Amino acid sequence: MSKAKTENKSDKVSPDLDTPTDLPQAAVDKISVSLNTLLADAFALYLKTKNFHWHVSGRHFNDYHLMLDQQSDAIFGTTDQLAERVRKLGGTTIRGIGQIAKLQTIKDNNEEYVPPREMLRELMEDNKHMAAAMRKAHKLADDHEDSGTAGLLETFIDETERRTWFLFEASRQEGANAA
Repeated sequence: MSKAKTENKSDKVSPDLDTPTDLPQAAVDKISVSLNTLLADAFALYLKTKNFHWHVSGRHFNDYHLMLDQQSDAIFGTTDQLAERVRKLGGTTIRGIGQIAKLQTIKDNNEEYVPPREMLRELMEDNKHMAAAMRKAHKLADDHEDSGTAGLLETFIDETERRTWFLFEASRQEGANAA
């Protein structure tokens, strides 16, 4: 396991950053690792969604362009709340792009051209992946009686499922369900 994934409060956190909490240190460490991975994935998904927003083309350009812009804004909106939750628990969070690259589980897409339907399907799968990861983090929070993290994740799971649904519907082939 990489240093970034095993880093915890006992790894020489500055006393100035040593936020008090009633949670056991082991819980803080596990939840912080989980949330930092979600944070890295949120940044990766945000950038991928923006990439597709900037490079979408075709007859549904306006609809897809606007939808991806709205979705990227929503994803970016989770980043500060995830990072601040880690800090509220007494953990430390991501400090740079390199750490994001080490922690992210959402794969980048650097292709020169991606057809619009493939963009939407890829983002749909990435959002499904995020929802599943959020559920695992929620279970971890529940197991450690961290209702603050669990409540935050419940909202984010619902928002992620909504994005998944919209991407699914937008990516369906016209007439695919016709008799």
